[in-house]
Amino acid sequence: MNIFWYMCAPDGAYPWKPEGSRKVDLGYYKQLAMAYDQLGYTGALFATGAHDVWGLANSLLPYTERLKFLVAIHPGLIAPTLLAKMAASFQEFSNGRLLVNVVSGDAKMLGAYGMNIPHDERYDMADEYLTIWHKLFAGESVDYQGKYFSTTGAKLALPVGETIAPPPLWFGGSSDKALDVSAKHTDTYLSWGETPEQIGAKIAKVKERAKQFGRTMQYGIRLYVIVRDTDAKAWEAANDLYAQMDAASIAANQRFVSNTDSVGQQRMSALHGGVKPENLRDLEIAPNLWAGIGLVRPGPGTAIVGSPDTVIRTLEAYRFGETVLPRLDVSTEVTQAKHYTWSTLFDRDLSKLKTA
Repeated sequence: MNIFWYMCAPDGAYPWKPEGSRKVDLGYYKQLAMAYDQLGYTGALFATGAHDVWGLANSLLPYTERLKFLVAIHPGLIAPTLLAKMAASFQEFSNGRLLVNVVSGDAKMLGAYGMNIPHDERYDMADEYLTIWHKLFAGESVDYQGKYFSTTGAKLALPVGETIAPPPLWFGGSSDKALDVSAKHTDTYLSWGETPEQIGAKIAKVKERAKQFGRTMQYGIRLYVIVRDTDAKAWEAANDLYAQMDAASIAANQRFVSNTDSVGQQRMSALHGGVKPENLRDLEIAPNLWAGIGLVRPGPGTAIVGSPDTVIRTLEAYRFGETVLPRLDVSTEVTQAKHYTWSTLFDRDLSKLKTA
């Protein structure tokens, strides 16, 4: 199992509130990077946020020896040849520790960067973008004329495909167009945390599409983890977080995610409906899987809650969703299986969550 932690602001005990947020600066990031490197995590996710991910990743590279850097990119915001050059440079300097997380984002966020392309067209654009990317990392000289990009004699000067390996591509997205692009171009399909049944249904679609391209893929899931010595203590910790989810914070986040054209965000929001029930367990969407964090945080908003053994059992349910549910009627109710080996990506609030 590959386990990645989180390298992105905000952070803190209750980071959706000013008084619950921790100062996140380069010194803090250095502490995280060295800790992840020494504790044995596979790597860290550099998600889009306040800091530029490339500047941050390059700043932390000298403080690590084995940590892999999963760096988020938005196709089209940087020309494909330039981004490939940046990635190849990082691969050389890191001795092959770069992975690239391809994120298409949503219209509101991309509009701030000057990109105003409708939802489905963004994936058509990403298809062209990744086509050029693969040719460049194959060492080709690329002449390409498409709807969104054109290149003449584009080529990477570094020895890609020889001493510099192409960085593996990860991909997140829940729409049909997103699944098509992921199956055609990427190595790992990464989903936000939904129920095992929902994950099984999505992975079945990706596998079928990948098969049409003669490809096989790996799969990952992005989750928070609230783990304590016992299930009861873990739910007490979740309840502490829940108590700090005030009406103003919930309303602010729900305004932020409203009217998004991101299908993934729409699916996350549907798990809680933007409403805080009196009992936090009413947002337990599957055994030990809690959707409450989505009330105050955009993006992935589900957490595994429980003891170390419970966390493992829940991950086994996801393993079942990956391997067995695609072969069954996706409405089959499943909560457990017996083995897990698939790539797993965990989010976290470092001050509140701990690992066994």
